[in-house]
Amino acid sequence: MENPVIIFGANHLGRAAKEIFETNSVVVYGFLDDDKKLHNIEIDEAVVLGDTDNDGFLKLIGKKCEAFVAVDDNKLRKNLVNMLHEVRHVQPVNAIHSQSVVSLKAILGHGNFIDYGAYLAPGAKMGSHCILNARVTIGVDSSLGDFVQVGAGSTINAGVTIEDEVFIGSGVTIVSGVTVGKGARIGAGSVVVAAVKAGETVFGNPAQKIKS
Repeated sequence: MENPVIIFGANHLGRAAKEIFETNSVVVYGFLDDDKKLHNIEIDEAVVLGDTDNDGFLKLIGKKCEAFVAVDDNKLRKNLVNMLHEVRHVQPVNAIHSQSVVSLKAILGHGNFIDYGAYLAPGAKMGSHCILNARVTIGVDSSLGDFVQVGAGSTINAGVTIEDEVFIGSGVTIVSGVTVGKGARIGAGSVVVAAVKAGETVFGNPAQKIKS
């Protein structure tokens, strides 16, 4: 990547993304964030330049800068991605830590965050705008949809299907062949041994549905 990057979001995820880009010798131009208290503040030697809809900086994207959306709230993340599509006609770039391992036989979409020590095996497929925290393993022939979040240290074994907008907590194990439906949530430390329906929240070992 030759162009510098503007990061949308000056939170913990934005700071982690900045570190990732710098491990790959990519310059971070600065942050954009809607919290006005952060404007003109320097965070990790990069300045919060203004709001996420600041046209003066948005017009640079796709020409002189790339964009990365570092927001873990999926609704806001979607809004920012849609804005970049509609206003700037660009896709956010991937942020892939130099000390993660992505097989040449894996397939990635756009705007994904892949942190330190993560591993994507041959045949693994990941959609767009996903967040893989540190030391996540995605097994052979497993697939993740769009806007999926996976907590640190989780293991998704071979042949697993994770549909869009699923949230997986830290330290989760999903056994081979399981399908997790759209928008499901899996609590930290859970062991998932059976299919999880769309919108369900499960927790435990073995993971069980939590009644609302």
